[in-house]
Amino acid sequence: MTFSGALTLTDLNDFITPSQACIKPVEAPEPEVKNDVGNASTQIEIDSSGAYHELEVGTSKRKKLKKAEISLNDCLACSGCITSAESVLITAQSHLEVLNFLSSNPPPTSPGHRIPVLSIAPQSLASFAASISASSSTPSPPLRKILRRVQAFCTQELGFHRVYDTTFARHLALQEHTREFMERKGKRTILRQEKNLPMPMISSACPGWVCYAEKTHAEMIPFMSRTKSPQAIMGTLVKTWMGRKWGTSPDKVYHVSVMPCYDKKLEASRKDFYDDAYATRDVDCVLTTGELEIMMKERGWNLSLPVEGEDDDEAVYYQKDETALPELLQHPGTSSGSYLHTLIAALSTPSSILSSKVIRTADYEEFILKDTESGEILFKGAKCYGFRNLQNVVRKVGRDAGVQTARGAAGSAAAGRGGAVRRRAAGAKAGGAASNAEESRGYDFVEVMACPGGCVNGGGQIRPPATGWNANGLDAEGFPRDWTADGVATPSSFASGASTIPGTPASESEPFPSASSLSAKWGDKAWTARVEAAYWREDDRKHLPTPPDSPQLESTLSPGTTPPSRSSSPAAVSAGAAPSSSSGAPSTESASDSTKLPTRQQAKADALGLTVLNDLCRAPAPLTTEWMDHFSSDVSEARRRDFFRTQFHAVESENAVGLTVQW
Repeated sequence: MTFSGALTLTDLNDFITPSQACIKPVEAPEPEVKNDVGNASTQIEIDSSGAYHELEVGTSKRKKLKKAEISLNDCLACSGCITSAESVLITAQSHLEVLNFLSSNPPPTSPGHRIPVLSIAPQSLASFAASISASSSTPSPPLRKILRRVQAFCTQELGFHRVYDTTFARHLALQEHTREFMERKGKRTILRQEKNLPMPMISSACPGWVCYAEKTHAEMIPFMSRTKSPQAIMGTLVKTWMGRKWGTSPDKVYHVSVMPCYDKKLEASRKDFYDDAYATRDVDCVLTTGELEIMMKERGWNLSLPVEGEDDDEAVYYQKDETALPELLQHPGTSSGSYLHTLIAALSTPSSILSSKVIRTADYEEFILKDTESGEILFKGAKCYGFRNLQNVVRKVGRDAGVQTARGAAGSAAAGRGGAVRRRAAGAKAGGAASNAEESRGYDFVEVMACPGGCVNGGGQIRPPATGWNANGLDAEGFPRDWTADGVATPSSFASGASTIPGTPASESEPFPSASSLSAKWGDKAWTARVEAAYWREDDRKHLPTPPDSPQLESTLSPGTTPPSRSSSPAAVSAGAAPSSSSGAPSTESASDSTKLPTRQQAKADALGLTVLNDLCRAPAPLTTEWMDHFSSDVSEARRRDFFRTQFHAVESENAVGLTVQW
């Protein structure tokens, strides 16, 4: 299966917009046609409201046609309407669906009651924090305060039973992800199901990348990690593990996740994340950050105002709940999950040195871990964000692994640039043996995200305020314009304290929209850097442990900024402070200080992780040491695989009929 004819690989860029009508390929057997001379020919008429009517020529009969509808299960993101990161109406996965469920959910005493639980990604919390700082003079609140305010809104206003962040699920995903990598490298006993999986391993937590690979590059599927995403693992935690502790079955828990990405709706609808035994999904509904913001605005909830107990840590907040989870675990590396840097930390030795190099932009960066004593390259990986860079990685992985990539932009571009590739190879030969070894070595791992800038720049995030649109005197197309002369009301045209559009009677004038409602387009680099800074902002309370400095964070910020650390405040980042080294120049640092969680959080998360694993797998001989160990029971290992790993499948059917669908 390929993209629609109007959208080819060569059209792919980092800002795809939903333009063509969605075409859903469906298997449709041709009905038997009976010739009836009495049948009149028909015509289609569109009335003033946009409704379609079927008219029989020569008669007065007319029939109103229903709009074709598809669920998210049927969607193949064929026209970019999902992966575009633009707002589209998906009736099966919307905030209205959540509100309808909450309003119709029977009381807890009823047998039909389902426990509503919400989980929210840390990137969504960072987007809320950045939006608060943009609408006021105060700095971004710490994510813990944002989480407490979201918890208060969802439990007090909406009626959710519990609200969690997804970082503990990510912690489990990273451990299983590391275990899978070691299996592929042959450093651990390989499971029978995972034999002969090739290298490099490519992350699969981004559903936009998964959808793209399954439809257009089936040859990449064997390289993709089988470990489930944090959202999917959170579904297992909420519905299966917590459900048991609450004394209920998975189908009696209604799980809503808040994510920075529209593609997560598509992921949640996959059959791989459906429990056949209980006829329920791991995640019932996915909301974007922007959709949760809409719900808050509709209820008049001000997220910038403090709530009672917002300084409480998880031990206080969940002191009466045995399903308490470690909160806001920071995994130093990138704000998109730190999959690459977690592997680097696992492979680092006291004598190893980590070097990094920007390939094209900060969204495509290579990392090499080398032993200083032997000179051996221990690990080579890359961070690759955005569809433009994804195509480069597909070509490189295919070339290094001897796999022919699918024809399209990736294939044709590789063929057309053969001369350039040969010239680069010749230059590498002339650069010396050490440099040639680094250049010629293939990747061991690639962290892939479809959105440029990573998850903090997901299409479902809150849009940046367009605060400078009038100051520069330019319209949306970049042409000079006198807004006042054209009668356009602007924030600067207000008198001090005015709340309505000047020059019109108060009874006829609408309140002028706030700066936060005047949104710029998705992908603004300065705004992404601001959300990035909010993501890494440390908690104000000094008694809490903080993660070690991570110079690698520089690669996730926009060019010309420095990573947030204890010596670099978020304000300095948002102001665009100059980096310590020039863009594109290789940088080197000691890898002896592995990027790990603070000791207290690490111990708590690891201990609870083993408890969850043993409970889910029901092992006769529970694991007591670490997540990387194997169960002695094959049955327990099979359960472990079902809970924490998945499969990907190429979309192969070409025998289909197009059905035009209006979202």
